[in-house]
Amino acid sequence: MIKNLLFTIAVATACFTAEAQQLKTPAPSPTQTVKQDFGISSVELIYSRPGMKGRKIFGDLVPWGKVWRTGANQATRIKFNDDVMIGGQPLKAGEYALYTVPNENEWDIIINKGSENWGTVYKQEDDILRVKAKPTKLNDAVESFTMQFENVKPTSTDLRIMWDKTAVAIPIATDIDKKVMAQIDNLMNKDSRPYFNAAMYYLDNGKDLNQALVWLDKAIEQNPNAYWVYHQKANALAKLGKKQEARQTATRSMELAKAQNNDDYVKLNEKLLMTLK
Repeated sequence: MIKNLLFTIAVATACFTAEAQQLKTPAPSPTQTVKQDFGISSVELIYSRPGMKGRKIFGDLVPWGKVWRTGANQATRIKFNDDVMIGGQPLKAGEYALYTVPNENEWDIIINKGSENWGTVYKQEDDILRVKAKPTKLNDAVESFTMQFENVKPTSTDLRIMWDKTAVAIPIATDIDKKVMAQIDNLMNKDSRPYFNAAMYYLDNGKDLNQALVWLDKAIEQNPNAYWVYHQKANALAKLGKKQEARQTATRSMELAKAQNNDDYVKLNEKLLMTLK
């Protein structure tokens, strides 16, 4: 009888343990990973998102003047796959911890070596750089702590921190021109030459428009029905002040776009032609 009782207890204990192991509940501060294409590489952010839950945030839950993990749980991590500038200061490619020191009128933004730290672990001697940032007031409260990349441009973006009614923007920039120009020089000596992409880089970045036109003509030779290439050639001609040639090229682009049922490029060419009257 004792053996039966012990067996029953053992079975019940095993069932209870199995049930406990299977129990999964929502994380109080869920982790989010944000990856943003930036420059000619990318930047990745991993952080945890606590909620307000009726609490006073800044100046209370997050004290003024003290180092904050900028989220919850493990230290907030940010990874750059290329060299960047943070608030005007240079930073090599790599993975780092992001800490902040909130104050009412100004925040310290800290890039630190401790990307493997638990959030409350911080060593000032591991700081790589510090920059200042001004907080702004939001009209509506943000319930869940949020970080996101905004104002994404070819060579700059802002990492925006938002919680409650406070927002802070951290400017990030990268210099890609030398790398892109080196790629163009290299690829133009290959069999498969990126004429259109190289021309677009020149067109978008204020470089030699006459060289861009040479490459656009080469791209048209490769694909005579490419209405999008004709459209960009018309843009280049317009920037050079060659209005009559630009009108002719935009008209040809529109004809090709109509033949291929692309209404978007029909409209783009109509708008361009309006500016060339």
